[in-house]
Amino acid sequence: MATITSLHFSLRLLPLTAPRRRRLHRPFAPLAMSKDTSNKTVSSPIENLAIAGGLVAAPVIGWSLYTLKTTGCGLPPGPGGSIGALEGVSYLVVAGIVGWSIYTKAKTGSGLPNGPFGLLGAVEGLSYLALVGIVVVFGLQFAETGFIPGPVPSPGDQCFG
Repeated sequence: MATITSLHFSLRLLPLTAPRRRRLHRPFAPLAMSKDTSNKTVSSPIENLAIAGGLVAAPVIGWSLYTLKTTGCGLPPGPGGSIGALEGVSYLVVAGIVGWSIYTKAKTGSGLPNGPFGLLGAVEGLSYLALVGIVVVFGLQFAETGFIPGPVPSPGDQCFG
């Protein structure tokens, strides 16, 4: 090894490569692996129907809750009652998805599978979010006005009767 010396310091030059150390442990080798069931490539028709229905139902319920909070009434019936029917079916779809999720959670210990591209998991989350919105807005509506509008307009009804 070479040494550089001056008046104020002394520096020893070390070789450019450090000596290699021996490995004292073995690399990790798993003994058993579980089967991956979360990434199914084929989804059932029920899952696809729940995805399509949930992706339509969540914004319709958001629109319905906004309308209920601002006007005190739900969505208008629309041409031939189509908008009102879509609103009612959307509430049923969200109730169905939340019910399916609770049943699956009780049976398997985990929620619904993610589905293709994670869409079923997203729909499940949106359904729970819509359920929270329903509880909050319906509670506020009942506290402010003392009633929640019925699902079907009746003659003399304050909203669309």
